Amino acid sequence: MIKTDIIIIGAGPVGLFAVFEAGLMKLRCHLIDAIPQPGGQLAEIYPKKPIYDIPGYPTILAGELVDNLMEQAAPFKPGFTLGERADSIEKQEDGTFIVTTSKGTQHHAPVVMIAGGLGSFEPRKPLIDNLSDYEEKGVHYIVKDPDQFEGKDMVISGGGDSALDWAIYFAEKGSFVHLVHRSDRFRAHKDSVSRAHELAAAGKMQLHTFAEVKELEGEDELETVVIYTKEEKTTVKTALWFPLFGLSPKLGPIADWGLEIDKNAIVVDTFDYQTNRPGIFAIGDVNTYPGKLKLILCGFHEATLAVQTAYKIIYPDKKFTLKYTTVQGVQGFEEEQPKETVKS
Repeated sequence: MIKTDIIIIGAGPVGLFAVFEAGLMKLRCHLIDAIPQPGGQLAEIYPKKPIYDIPGYPTILAGELVDNLMEQAAPFKPGFTLGERADSIEKQEDGTFIVTTSKGTQHHAPVVMIAGGLGSFEPRKPLIDNLSDYEEKGVHYIVKDPDQFEGKDMVISGGGDSALDWAIYFAEKGSFVHLVHRSDRFRAHKDSVSRAHELAAAGKMQLHTFAEVKELEGEDELETVVIYTKEEKTTVKTALWFPLFGLSPKLGPIADWGLEIDKNAIVVDTFDYQTNRPGIFAIGDVNTYPGKLKLILCGFHEATLAVQTAYKIIYPDKKFTLKYTTVQGVQGFEEEQPKETVKS
């Protein structure tokens, strides 16, 4: 039995930042994640994708952000159970909780914070009969290591931020990119749309609007894709196609924990991001409330407020006085925190 003050389900950026905020209040944390390393989807899906909306960082790679958050949390010595999915939460007679993982590891704490992002993910796949023949043989649903694709000609399908971001990234790295979208209206940031048109005008990208990839051809690996519009079809020779239509989230076991769910997300009170089950909080993309924005920086805010109430639950008879880190700093916590527990 692993005992701690706060069990954090999800070791993504919001869960890691919650460790820091809890540590400032001298609360111990233990994180559980089904992924075998900290960082959540940032580490697993797009570690080298640039992020532009983290305060103080005009741009930072997703993997670098994870490294920085790990360094920031390190003085508070969090424990980790990695490569194991949190399967159940059971409330005890004294009001505390036991969280049991898919491998039977039990964790005991008075507070649970669910920071599981959007849950588990499956890529949204286009309906092409022989699609599976080329998966990982030219067809990729995520860009985990862009270095291996730089300078290579490719086709990218999609009209959202991910498709535009990667199309721009590779075009600027020397690839010729065919960007295919079913409409002429993109759902990405206006700056990205403008940049894509600039690259197209410069001959580094070709935009195919009102178009879809409907055929794939190749012997053992992808060799060509066929792009259809209402008027014509175009055959493009390429060894790379990225259908970036997003990832379909699934809550998994979270849906069976007695929490109020709305449209695949956990309903919370915006006072402290507590769920309908007292002592269980939901922070980051996994929660929902009026005006919710699924942004990492919003998750950081939610984590900060959640640990304030968590402290009151753990120490109901103590009063915590908030001190600014510019005054208090984080020195001395190394000695006060117990040795971390890591299980993976």
